[in-house]
Amino acid sequence: MKRNKPKYMQIVDAAVIAIAENGYHQAQVSKIAKQAGVADGTIYLYFKNKEDILISVFQEKMGIFAENLQAIIKSGETASDKLCKMIDNHFHVLSSDRHLATVTQLELRQSNKEIRLKINAILKEYLILLDQILIEGMLNGEFNQAMDVRIARQMVFGSIDEITTTWVMNENRYDLLEQAPKVQQLLLNALKA
Repeated sequence: MKRNKPKYMQIVDAAVIAIAENGYHQAQVSKIAKQAGVADGTIYLYFKNKEDILISVFQEKMGIFAENLQAIIKSGETASDKLCKMIDNHFHVLSSDRHLATVTQLELRQSNKEIRLKINAILKEYLILLDQILIEGMLNGEFNQAMDVRIARQMVFGSIDEITTTWVMNENRYDLLEQAPKVQQLLLNALKA
């Protein structure tokens, strides 16, 4: 499969940089190819078009979040600890790759409806894992047992997402990781109410 070939990830990583630096609409395939150090035609051996590249970028990079969260869930810690580690991980992944943060927080949102629907399908796996943490916390009495999981998920993910978007919009002028304890405390208090 193409995803297992080294140039595939080379192109995905280059696309993150090209899209972050130029914007999705200005990041022509030729710019992505140049960033990846491959010929323009090589891109089409791995991707159908620029939209396919963007979806693949999100799929590959969102996979990092999901894999890390799966490991956190298996850790055997409390649901509160798992939620805190999820927040830490989310902020850590994006603060350590500012190009990726720009792509996920700004550029993906400017894409067309068809791309957004495909991206939402990829994001769903991550949100299902978040649901597992919330349900575990409800079942063991850590979180409010009467809360609506869907609304709680939207509150948690929406908060993490908005904090990250604000950080990107402010050109990373402060330490995103320093925000984690504040966000964790607010969310844990809300979930326990």
